[in-house]
Amino acid sequence: MTTLQRQSTLTCPACGHAATETMPTDACQFFWECPSCHTVLRPKEGDCCVFCSYGDVPCPPVQEAGGDGSPACCG
Repeated sequence: MTTLQRQSTLTCPACGHAATETMPTDACQFFWECPSCHTVLRPKEGDCCVFCSYGDVPCPPVQEAGGDGSPACCG
């Protein structure tokens, strides 16, 4: 059994700003506002949340699902 990572660094595609955030463990985060340029990020098509699209670590539900992209929280 692996330990879930709770921190992920999101990188804004508009300005390149990177910020480390704590991910929720029981839900997907659909929006994130870049603190630098204020662009509101949404998940890319096929991803469940902004952490899976723009983070360096996928969200905890995807981690629990083994990284296969089909977490129970987003079904």
